[in-house]
Amino acid sequence: MRDIGFDNAQYVRLQSEKIRERIAHFGGKLYLEFGGKLFDDYHAARVLPGFQPDSKVRMLMEMRGDAEIIIAISADDIERNKRRGDLGITYDDDTLRLIDAFKGCGLFVGSVVITHCRGQRAAEKFQQRLEQLGIRVYRHYIIPDYPSDIARIVSDDGFGRNDYIETSHSLVVVTAPGPGSGKMATCLSQLYHEHKRGVCAGYAKFETFPIWNLPLRHPVNVAYEAATVDLDDVNMIDPYHLEAYGVTTVNYNRDVEIFPVLNAMFERIYGASPYKSPTDMGVNMAGMCICNDDVCCAAARQEILRRYYDTACAQLRGFSTPVEVQRQELLMNQLGVTAAERPVVAAALDRAEATDGPAVALELPDGTVVTGKTTPLLGAAAACLLNALKRLGGIDKSVTLISPEIIEPIQHLKVAHLGNRNPRLHTDEVLIALSICAATDPTAEIAMQQLEKLAGCEAHSTVILSHVDENVFRKLEVNLTCEPRFQSKRLYHK
Repeated sequence: MRDIGFDNAQYVRLQSEKIRERIAHFGGKLYLEFGGKLFDDYHAARVLPGFQPDSKVRMLMEMRGDAEIIIAISADDIERNKRRGDLGITYDDDTLRLIDAFKGCGLFVGSVVITHCRGQRAAEKFQQRLEQLGIRVYRHYIIPDYPSDIARIVSDDGFGRNDYIETSHSLVVVTAPGPGSGKMATCLSQLYHEHKRGVCAGYAKFETFPIWNLPLRHPVNVAYEAATVDLDDVNMIDPYHLEAYGVTTVNYNRDVEIFPVLNAMFERIYGASPYKSPTDMGVNMAGMCICNDDVCCAAARQEILRRYYDTACAQLRGFSTPVEVQRQELLMNQLGVTAAERPVVAAALDRAEATDGPAVALELPDGTVVTGKTTPLLGAAAACLLNALKRLGGIDKSVTLISPEIIEPIQHLKVAHLGNRNPRLHTDEVLIALSICAATDPTAEIAMQQLEKLAGCEAHSTVILSHVDENVFRKLEVNLTCEPRFQSKRLYHK
């Protein structure tokens, strides 16, 4: 069992209390910009062991009677079919997924706002699709010289051109499929419209990272930088908070840079700004709920390593730049993080050298490391997975869980009928075959029962795995890294 470094129950309670305080401060209505992922925040779960990936949703469910959801999506992202890197689905499809997920939790989704509108045809089609599904849709438009031309932005020619989003609850959560969707501008536009209607409403921001009351170079905050190298985010001391209160807090560059503009907008809308710093705007209580700093530091250092490998592999695939890899290396150097802290790396490389082929290593909850090599029947990832299940189930490693008589017909199907060149079984195919064997073989059934124990385990491959294998490890909640190396020298890799 993993060591716990974060008190999740305390977090849900304190976060709910903090948001209710902020609602009361603004007279009963709050627009809350919600950053990060609500349902599947696995980054937070990895760097704050004990944090549950759906903690934010649990917190909202504590307030479900007071809350409604607005989902913001950029028309530009719809137009270019932008995808979530973790799920592989487009932002418009993820919007539908989020609506279903919120409704499944009993949370009210009031509407969708399409931001950055300027006549994009794909966005107009998506609006029609939503409206046919009975979902209210509003449009917000491109404002020239945003965010610098304050006088124009906070006027009928700026925010005033945007649709007013009708809301009915005291807490309005503005969320999105990903960054750059226009959440903050949506909140500010609503404040402008509410003020014109004589409604007292406020704005606050909920971002888990960076954690404002941890040191600037704390591994948890550095891990946030590692997770956002593609956005060029940099943690920094909040100079406005330091000047106003004499207290050192951590924020990130985009919020610090935009704060003077936000302050000016608040002054034009309210007559006076309610905040003296970017930190003031936040309501994040995560730093108050760390119960074992050493555990969180160790987990964050592992995350920094994982992010380095992910970025290096993404560069090889053409999805990131050399500069992003260099930034990851710089972050590792700042904390003295090396691959030696990840035991599965050395184990996989050693097995690959010994067998002269690809290998995968997986660290079990008790610290034991098992490996798998490529064989005529199985890929290295599939072999490692079976070896891990044997070890967890107390099954002798000499036992054959899946008979060659079962594997060979699957290989024939793949090569002869499905057009595959590689006859070896991937992890998904191995698990299907194992589940079939489990119907009649008690040993195979014991192996199947071990799958849930893999959650949170670490794994490393000496080559970039197929998307199929990557997805299986992700679904099993195994933290996989790969050497930035393809198994073959072909130019095209599925």
